Amino acid sequence: VQLQASGGGLVQAGGSLRLSCAASGRAFGSLILGWFRQAPGKERDFVAVITNSGGDTHYSDSVKGRFTISRDNAKNTVYLQMNNLKPEDTAVYYCAAGAYYSDRADVFLRAKAYHYWGQGTLVTVSS
Repeated sequence: VQLQASGGGLVQAGGSLRLSCAASGRAFGSLILGWFRQAPGKERDFVAVITNSGGDTHYSDSVKGRFTISRDNAKNTVYLQMNNLKPEDTAVYYCAAGAYYSDRADVFLRAKAYHYWGQGTLVTVSS
């Protein structure tokens, strides 16, 4: 599976960005999809996850209520809509895919659960 993330950039605090991640190489509906982020000098942290059908999602406490993950199975793309961005959201954002079928998103919070990773896209939020 190849994952190509895009949509990062520089935004002021309070602004919005939408990240996209296009997948190829495997039936898109067979994949659990997640977003992680890594700030300089820190570990890669979970951000959001969505199940195969899109019927269940889960978010980290730090982004809940501000970020929304969604997927378009017809376009083989997963999105992360980020609103009310804060300087602490500054990081490289990675999309990830796991070859599972599940109707529960909250069991896929660890990076080790994912089989495939995109190259990352940088989000910088200025104060």
